[in-house]
Amino acid sequence: MYQLAQINIARMKGVDIQDPIMKEFVDNLDHVNQLAENSKGFIWRLKDEDNNAVGFNPLNDVQMIVNISVWEDVESLQHYTYKTFHSYFLKKRKDWFQKYGKSHYALWWIRKGDYPEIEEALQRLNYLQENGVSPYAFTFQKIYQNTDGVVDVLPKN
Repeated sequence: MYQLAQINIARMKGVDIQDPIMKEFVDNLDHVNQLAENSKGFIWRLKDEDNNAVGFNPLNDVQMIVNISVWEDVESLQHYTYKTFHSYFLKKRKDWFQKYGKSHYALWWIRKGDYPEIEEALQRLNYLQENGVSPYAFTFQKIYQNTDGVVDVLPKN
């Protein structure tokens, strides 16, 4: 059995997460995270001691935030992303985050019971940004169904 992993990153308009421009975003983090955890198909999310992921800085840039989560299937993640209060955050994204200029998220299949490491998630996103969609890393616009198992190995170019 397999489950869907996702990473998304964003560059804040604020100098850091405490910047006043980020207030509405920060004020709603707990609510949006709780909504995810209570959503059908949710399995796991990256979180720190403050119950969110803003304390992680894997890109060594205080303006960058990262979110990683695991879901039972594509449909569950799509529903949470586009059909719940979370969709408000997508509409307001430009108020809090700079235009990124390349793909800011990636999806991939993992074995049931596994949870992605930050480094692996960033590697998948980087691969997608440089090479486009593939079974190794894909998007909602081009979904690769998991019919042949997990793609663990970086594709050769």
